[in-house]
Amino acid sequence: MNIDTINTDNVKAQMRKGILEYCILLILANNDAYATAIINELKAAKMIVVEGTLYPLLTRQKNQGLLNYRWEESPQGPPRKYYMLTDKGRALLTELDASWNELVKTIQSLNKKNNNLQ
Repeated sequence: MNIDTINTDNVKAQMRKGILEYCILLILANNDAYATAIINELKAAKMIVVEGTLYPLLTRQKNQGLLNYRWEESPQGPPRKYYMLTDKGRALLTELDASWNELVKTIQSLNKKNNNLQ
């Protein structure tokens, strides 16, 4: 099978989708943020996402008790909903950090073995 028969964009999109919830928690671990700021930070990190993708994730994370929010007046336009991590969200982030680091080590190990075969 050659690379032309595989939809690499789809594979990459699935990889990004799988870590998007983790990325949201990482962003909110640093500062409380409203949805547009989260999207901008994800875009700056090359994790392209649209509002239609983000809002359901934020709602799900809030319903799971991982996030909370507060309303703040905006200098421009309507009030903004700022999201923040709960203690449960911080605990999950700690677990996800450990899992991510383990996964990275595994991939690096497999990649190193693969490079030694070439």
